[in-house]
Amino acid sequence: MRPPPPVSPAGAPLADFGSRLLAVLIDGAILTGVGMVVIIPVFYFVLTWMTRSMHSINSPSGTRPDPYAVISGVLLPLILLELGFVVFMLILYYVYYVEMLYNSGQTIGKKALKIRVVPLDPAATLTRGMAAKRYAIEFVVGTFVPFFRYLDGLWQLWDKPYLQTLHDKVAKTVVIKVSP
Repeated sequence: MRPPPPVSPAGAPLADFGSRLLAVLIDGAILTGVGMVVIIPVFYFVLTWMTRSMHSINSPSGTRPDPYAVISGVLLPLILLELGFVVFMLILYYVYYVEMLYNSGQTIGKKALKIRVVPLDPAATLTRGMAAKRYAIEFVVGTFVPFFRYLDGLWQLWDKPYLQTLHDKVAKTVVIKVSP
């Protein structure tokens, strides 16, 4: 005999691992597309600028270029470009995840899979603070701590009774299935 499906404190069925994973993949594809639309022109501009600056660094006499010129003309722009892209993506993810969860409890991926983020306490409503805590743990910590995103996402496989990830636990939320 099969055990009953896990439910939230309010009695709603909890979202399964597959639905949550597919929702994250859909949201990730959307945000990656937006990020690429922004970063490709910026990257092209930086590469064009670097190519021009490298022509001025290389001397026609065949002597070695100044190492400080190489650092300031090549390495520094690439490091700043990467850092800028990480900051841009963190801001984009914040706006997308926090505001969408605060407004409806769902992102586009969650809507497609018919799942929703709700507070663990059935009497509470989802606040911007809860959504921001979920974002901070999932994306900020996950960006800077190696392998944390995997641990966070897989945590729900052994968590009982509410199948929460680590970002759910910090924010005191659960993910439920939405009635069709």
